Amino acid sequence: MKRKLFITAALLCSFAVAFAAFADLNGNWAGSLTAPDGNEYPLNYTFKTANDILTGTSQSPQGTVDITEGKVKGDSLSFAIDVNGVKVLNTGKYFSAGDSISLNVDYQGMKFHSTLKRAVGK
Repeated sequence: MKRKLFITAALLCSFAVAFAAFADLNGNWAGSLTAPDGNEYPLNYTFKTANDILTGTSQSPQGTVDITEGKVKGDSLSFAIDVNGVKVLNTGKYFSAGDSISLNVDYQGMKFHSTLKRAVGK
């Protein structure tokens, strides 16, 4: 009986820690993406998490678009955004210790990488 109680308590604590880690994913994040021609493009996201669902928006000089197909599993996240009618897939990993996100972007088969940092004061 004590063993079952201990295991149940340990599992509940594990889930609480996992959800607490992703509570930190909520908020504004910023970075930049360097294109093959050398131009830099700003990346600005507002993330919201609920259970294993990721929602929010992506902001750019062209406007704001909703995040779709957002998922969170452990420290991994994935989502899509629409850029001028093109579905752009994003996958990444959240690093709570550095309060950063390592983000991989797939734009029409071209792969890009960026690091997002929490945007302060937005």
